[in-house]
Amino acid sequence: MKINKSNFKTCLNIVMGGTCLLALISFIWEYGFYLTRETKYIFHYLVILIVIIFISEFLLKFILAEDKRLFIKDNWPDFSIAIIFVSVILILKVFSAFPGFVDLLNAKGIFSLSRIYIVISQIYILASLIIRIPYLNRLILLFKLPPPSTVILTFIIIIAMGTFLLLLPKSTVSGKETTFLDALFTATSATCVTGLIVLDTGSHFSLLGQLIILTLIQIGGLGLMTFTSFFALALGKGFGVKDRFLLRNILNYKNMGGIGSLILSILRITFIVEGIGALLLYIQFLPQTKNALFSVYLAVFHSISAFCNAGFSLYSNSFMRYENSLGINLVMSILIIIGGLGFTVIVDLLHRENFRLRGKKRSLSLQSKLVILTSSLLLIVGFCLILLSENNGLLKNFSLKGKLLGAYFQSVTARTAGFNTLNIKNLSIFSSFLLIIFMFIGASPGSTGGGIKTSTFAALFFTIKSMVQGKGEVEVFKRTIPRLIVYQALCVTILALGWIAISVLLLTLTENGPFVNILFEVFSAFGTVGLSRGLTPNLTSLGRIIIILTMLIGRVGPLTLALAIGGKKMVKLYEYPEESIMIG
Repeated sequence: MKINKSNFKTCLNIVMGGTCLLALISFIWEYGFYLTRETKYIFHYLVILIVIIFISEFLLKFILAEDKRLFIKDNWPDFSIAIIFVSVILILKVFSAFPGFVDLLNAKGIFSLSRIYIVISQIYILASLIIRIPYLNRLILLFKLPPPSTVILTFIIIIAMGTFLLLLPKSTVSGKETTFLDALFTATSATCVTGLIVLDTGSHFSLLGQLIILTLIQIGGLGLMTFTSFFALALGKGFGVKDRFLLRNILNYKNMGGIGSLILSILRITFIVEGIGALLLYIQFLPQTKNALFSVYLAVFHSISAFCNAGFSLYSNSFMRYENSLGINLVMSILIIIGGLGFTVIVDLLHRENFRLRGKKRSLSLQSKLVILTSSLLLIVGFCLILLSENNGLLKNFSLKGKLLGAYFQSVTARTAGFNTLNIKNLSIFSSFLLIIFMFIGASPGSTGGGIKTSTFAALFFTIKSMVQGKGEVEVFKRTIPRLIVYQALCVTILALGWIAISVLLLTLTENGPFVNILFEVFSAFGTVGLSRGLTPNLTSLGRIIIILTMLIGRVGPLTLALAIGGKKMVKLYEYPEESIMIG
């Protein structure tokens, strides 16, 4: 009887989908729960079964392939990890034949031979799951949602998964408990790279819990579609027109053909900057901790958190202990600034530098000019005003070095990062309100930060400037900003202020705290900043839900939410006559 290859492959894909789900469940169950030895043995047998299914799937597809060489070329990741896995197992089998090998393992305190086989099998399964990450794009595309709805859906999926993982018993330090609302709040804060916390990250969550939070920060900072698309490109998997169209809209990038190279650039920049940042932080942390491994962990965690502008710290008081450390202040602030510029601006700067090295001229885009100008001015103004307002206040007993570093670091981190070297609760009302303005403006488009964005603020500023000068168009750097962009900037700002007003109004009913603290917390949540005047840990259940929604809206953007709710764009079939009204 002739086998229908198409139907057979469909059935095989369904089986493999179930197997991948089973593999995930086995990992979660074994490493997320406290199990008896007997239960662990059952899961180990399950691991062996999953390995057999994975290898059998590859062999079956290889047998069915008409061109075997092309199949290997197209599926080189699967082929490579299968060869490595089989090779390692065979080597272990050979060594285990020697009587002294097992005794040596026992003498060195290493896992038993059977446990080593299981660990290697689990590594193989994990590698097999990683190379299947690109298939998530296909699942997302099945919903056939417009880009704004897709953005919101991906964030909700990540938050839901993060909440579930943080509820696992082993995610929390022994003796402590994480409620559903606390897990949801933490997962939302990490995914939306905010940094507001209701539970202390360093003392409440175990190593597993901290790694889950760090993963949520990295994926949330870059975006799920960007992350999965990178794996698709890196592994040579399919990256079709639908993927490119969706990502072009999500990333707000004009050139659809250049989406692939942009995504590769985004991930390269991310890993390179985070890697260099981790190395520099390690050099700073090591003399303090005297523990090389712990210093590596601290450096990696805080480098990712800073670049993604997340504000999560393993220290209970953020970076207040390093208020006088020039090295840590500079490294952290540079990571925050680079992460807040936006990937399109960074790529534009790199392209310009590349042209300059080749003796050619290439001007920056208007977007890059506005972002760099606005970011620089806000940083300088913030530094000067915080130094001036707190010189005889919070900074009074600081040394000159401490005053300069404190004002500088708080000016950098206020717009989106959420780390602090000063006690935010003790800031003056002037400084607190200044930080509120900065948090509202936020980072730049296409970055890991929130807020209405620097380019939106710049567009509004130059719109007012043009109106005052009596110009009909908005002009900046010898360019005209389209009216649609001006309308979008106004829309984003009004929607943002509208949501913030509603949130503040509701929190004044649910919370028992000073108004300035409520206002500060809402702006911090919307700007995905994470700075707090101490209100967040004491929020009521309803208050936490309001802040959760504010963090999500601040991360995806109020205009994105409005477009997702509004549905498809309407085609204009008619036009009404104009009539003037009085303004002001």
